[in-house]
Amino acid sequence: MAQVELIMPKMGESIIEATILNWVKEVGDEVEVDETILEIATDKVDSEVPSPVDGKIAKILFKVDDVVAVGDVIALIETDAAATVASSPATGQTVSDTGDHAPPSAPSPTSPAPAAAPSASLSQPAQKQEALPQVPSNEQVGKTGSGRFYSPLVRTMAAKENIGQAELDSIPGTGAKGRVNKADMIAYLKRRDNSFVNGTGAQQFAGTLGKTATKAPVATPATSVSGADEVIAMGRMRKLIADHMVMSKATSPHVTSFIEVDVTDIVNWRNRVKNGFQQKHGQKITFTPIFIEAVAKAIKDFPLINVSVDGDNIIKKANINIGMAAALPTGNLIVPVIKNADQLNLLGVAKAVNDLAGRARENKLKPDEIQGGTFTLTNVGTFGNVMGTPIINQPQVAILAVGAIRKKPAVIETEYGDVIAVRQMMFMSLSYDHRVVDGFLGGSFLRRVGDYLEAFDVNRSDV
Repeated sequence: MAQVELIMPKMGESIIEATILNWVKEVGDEVEVDETILEIATDKVDSEVPSPVDGKIAKILFKVDDVVAVGDVIALIETDAAATVASSPATGQTVSDTGDHAPPSAPSPTSPAPAAAPSASLSQPAQKQEALPQVPSNEQVGKTGSGRFYSPLVRTMAAKENIGQAELDSIPGTGAKGRVNKADMIAYLKRRDNSFVNGTGAQQFAGTLGKTATKAPVATPATSVSGADEVIAMGRMRKLIADHMVMSKATSPHVTSFIEVDVTDIVNWRNRVKNGFQQKHGQKITFTPIFIEAVAKAIKDFPLINVSVDGDNIIKKANINIGMAAALPTGNLIVPVIKNADQLNLLGVAKAVNDLAGRARENKLKPDEIQGGTFTLTNVGTFGNVMGTPIINQPQVAILAVGAIRKKPAVIETEYGDVIAVRQMMFMSLSYDHRVVDGFLGGSFLRRVGDYLEAFDVNRSDV
């Protein structure tokens, strides 16, 4: 039987490691091609690792909660394939060492036995293993004298920023088992000051982020001991969301502006074309693509809303990548990103919205699909809310919330004078980072989005 190495797959350009959340299969279990073997998590997204071949799980090399580097072997699969099979470090896909079409050549009866594969040493007798040098595990390599694990990425960031070991050990971590991840380092560096030399910097930072491990104890009200209350532990994703929200509010002074928009023409147009749109293109047309189209147009008019802050520098983004907040069945939120949204027509945006929203609900998004956003749209109207004050999705500087569309009496100017009519009205609110976006820019951008929506062409032919 041949053995196939199951490799920790590459989950995105900036992802160098992942945490094992759950082994769906155990040693001895039969697996089919593309059947899920384990579930993993990065700082960005949870994902599943499928089997590259039909076979049986022969060995599992890491435990739940272990942090594994991309490209490391995480399990061995026995397969009945006649050819020797190797695993691609980048994708985990199998490739035959006999070529694409050539059949495997049988070994000569007089030829010496082939050298054992690296995995064979796992089953060698103990006395032979003693003669080999002890190879430390990935976790042992990343550990310091304090016993704390640091990934290669975190160590590189620390070296670049001249962070000594003592300072690094003091940084609070939000990863598995309290490990420091990339997001923790970025958040710490944004608030780092010279107070660490006095032994207070990391503690002050931890207190700012609301970490309970190092901040001073705070008196809390007595909790019920009647047993009627339920204590619910935060899941991994909820803890990441909580930390990200606290970090955002601590980073950016938030200001929120509001406008009310008449979207009657959009509502009437959608009601008229939605059935034909789906029959013609196989796609549902919702309001979200229309909102994203208007946002992309307004960003082109006000490009300084499409920026991020890096210390004392403002990074003006070349691409318009619009994230859309999507609610998951678990109650958590995720923000898939429509890349280069300004280069898509309404049909293209609708396809992207439907695809990303559908795969978000099924937990099938790729890490790259929730990265690189330059602006975010959230639809609080989905929950029946008329308006909201959203929190900025760092490192962006603005986020737009659209509320529920409601019929309301409104004053309309006509050539015969002002009249009151029933119109479809909607509130929009823009939260923006007042460090770099002042009221003029934020308010003008928001008003321009509203203008584009109110000027919607009901006779458009691009769909």
